[in-house]
Amino acid sequence: MSGLGKGITTASIGRILKNRGYRVTAVKIDPYLNIDAGTMNPAQHGEVFVLKDGGEADLDLGNYERFLDISLTSDHNITTGKVYQTVIDKERHGDYLGATVQIIPHITDQIKEFIKTAAENSNGDGKAEICLVEVGGTVGDIESMPFLEAIRQMVGELPEEDIILVHVTLVPEDNMGDHKTKPTQHSVKVLRELGLHPDAIVGRSETVMSSSTKKKISDFCGVAQKAVISAATAKDIYEVPVEMEKEGMASVIRDLLHLEERPADNKWYRTVCREYTRRASVAIVTKYGVEDVYMSIKEALRHAGRSLSTEVDIKWVDAENYEDSELSEVDGILIPGGFGPRGIEGKINAIKYARENKIPFLGLCLGFQLAVIEYCRSVLGWENATSEEMGEGKHVIAILPEQEDVVDLGGTMRLGDCTIDIKPGTRIEKLYGKNEVVERHRHRYEVNPEYIPEIESAGLIFSGKCGPRMESCELSGDDFFLATQFHPEFKSTPTHPSPPYLGFVEACANKRKGE
Repeated sequence: MSGLGKGITTASIGRILKNRGYRVTAVKIDPYLNIDAGTMNPAQHGEVFVLKDGGEADLDLGNYERFLDISLTSDHNITTGKVYQTVIDKERHGDYLGATVQIIPHITDQIKEFIKTAAENSNGDGKAEICLVEVGGTVGDIESMPFLEAIRQMVGELPEEDIILVHVTLVPEDNMGDHKTKPTQHSVKVLRELGLHPDAIVGRSETVMSSSTKKKISDFCGVAQKAVISAATAKDIYEVPVEMEKEGMASVIRDLLHLEERPADNKWYRTVCREYTRRASVAIVTKYGVEDVYMSIKEALRHAGRSLSTEVDIKWVDAENYEDSELSEVDGILIPGGFGPRGIEGKINAIKYARENKIPFLGLCLGFQLAVIEYCRSVLGWENATSEEMGEGKHVIAILPEQEDVVDLGGTMRLGDCTIDIKPGTRIEKLYGKNEVVERHRHRYEVNPEYIPEIESAGLIFSGKCGPRMESCELSGDDFFLATQFHPEFKSTPTHPSPPYLGFVEACANKRKGE
């Protein structure tokens, strides 16, 4: 079934291997017809994660980057739409020399080519030695069939020690607390009918499976008992690799892939399992109401919190329906990105409340733009200040010039890595400790250049720029008030927390402490 945690399992296996010094990369296969996740409803599909080359991908790519400390590209996200588009383009170009183009071999060959390309694509730390491929969807789904057939072919084409199959299944519990193995037996049966036989099975359950349950799965599914791994629900996703280590996953993979035995470097585990000595609460003012939309933000807050030994409690606030009293109860206010006019006025009011009541504030993308609008309304007195995206008024936020004639919406925003020049002596310079940084973007609008001089004269500091574009704003003084056009959360990992988030969480913790 979907939602079991295949992405976390994939990332955890990668972490186990990386801790032993192997260079690892990861690929996510999504069986939907969209070319990428960019045009999908985040409330239904979850966060759109932006890669360094501007690829808009499934949120599992974010888990890969965070767990493995690597930077991936759009090559590492394969979709049905991308595969079929490529094959059709080749057919139109005449690459198949008059052949009848079919699912087998043309679609499956293209899938294998994409996997090979991603496996050979550098993560920035040298060519990967091991490539993890997560096949999304559910076994038996029609849309997953070409991908499973491609994997079946790869099993036959590659040496036995070069490929292993790990199957993630549901192991539910009955009212007596007994684990039931029938769903696993049936899914393995379906896999066998497709010509695939798992080398290892990861059983997802609420509690740890007993040895007798593992033996039953082993007997019925033809998998060695030591290769039946119990994956009980963990209190923290970063503890999943730790638990899989205890289950012996490292030795299972080592034996199946004929890898040399290497000692594990547990530095990463020590980082993610750090004890908390402080607490801070943060209100995220949202209009989507689905936590997975803000996956990277949640994780970036946790990364910063761990680094500062501060447990961050997130309070979700409905942008269309909240009271100021909800904001007065927290130590910090965060305004995330988003699109469209719904909930905008509530977010602007939350920014005003943070600024006037000296509550630590962090704005991201749309949050940056709304911080500028709020300042123009409240400080400069421009009551009709707004964004061109929102309708009539004084457009202090305008569409990017290169976006004016855009018709196709998929993959056409300002996306991916851009270099940002940071103004000396500013808060953001202190946070990064340098005057040039690279961060990721996903937007179509910018601060209107026409109004920048007046806004700056009124006291709002544009502390980061990329060419003519404003990238960050802040206020002078000791109060933490910072907003960025870029998305710093996309590059945050447990071992390298995002500097803006570190500053924000530190400010929130100090407010709680009364400093």
